[in-house]
Amino acid sequence: MPTESDRPVEAFVLLEAKAGAAMELVRQLKGVPGVQSVHAVTGPYDVIVHVEAPDVRALGQLVVSRVQAPAQVSRSVTCIVVEA
Repeated sequence: MPTESDRPVEAFVLLEAKAGAAMELVRQLKGVPGVQSVHAVTGPYDVIVHVEAPDVRALGQLVVSRVQAPAQVSRSVTCIVVEA
């Protein structure tokens, strides 16, 4: 039976895109290793990204180097899943 430490770490990253760039950002993030899903949404954020990594360090690396890095991102908030 899997234990908590065997589970990957998941997070939802809420992104504000620069004006008119949300759909390009969605296209760029689809297919990035560790990105489980990407959605353009309405509301205060433009894109929501569900990410997964083997541990918190790898999750941080993924978010900083791949999800927040595109030029279309103006702001982000990362919400780590505590219970699934």
